Amino acid sequence: MPKKWLKKYLPNPEQIRANKSLNVLGTLLHDANLWHLNRRSVAGAVAVGLFFCYIPIPLQMLQAAILAIILRVNLPISVSMVWVTNPFTIPPMFYIAYSVGALLLGVEPQSFQFEFSLNWIFTELGARWRPFLLGCLVMAGICSITGYFTTLWLWRLHLVQRIKERKLLHLSRKKESNA
Repeated sequence: MPKKWLKKYLPNPEQIRANKSLNVLGTLLHDANLWHLNRRSVAGAVAVGLFFCYIPIPLQMLQAAILAIILRVNLPISVSMVWVTNPFTIPPMFYIAYSVGALLLGVEPQSFQFEFSLNWIFTELGARWRPFLLGCLVMAGICSITGYFTTLWLWRLHLVQRIKERKLLHLSRKKESNA
């Protein structure tokens, strides 16, 4: 993964620590591992964020931040990966989760029309909560594991490419110096 590109978009740790509303966390934010951009930290952060993006609870970013602090993985990436769920992606993601849960429970998936109201949530979702929650947990696990190993693979791919570029540069400089 290109560190320079990631660093350009990630917040500065000093700015985060200086934020008075985060003083509740005390010295937890002073752990250097929460801000490092290395293979383990970024892959773990992607896994944490993707796990919580499928969990249908309020304050997903807070949950991801707490787990990132506990696991000592990159905090900003963990929190930002939760943003995979947004108003455009939530309906298909949660429908897939419901379908997976229904398949695992052996129940026939029922069609429904989504309505943004509390009445719909209590009546429609109340009848389908078991397959929905099971599907969310399964999809959270699958996406988390897939994100973790995909990040490790992409990081390694990037490193191999950089090593090849360095070798080519070294050979061209050696060739120029011999000529």
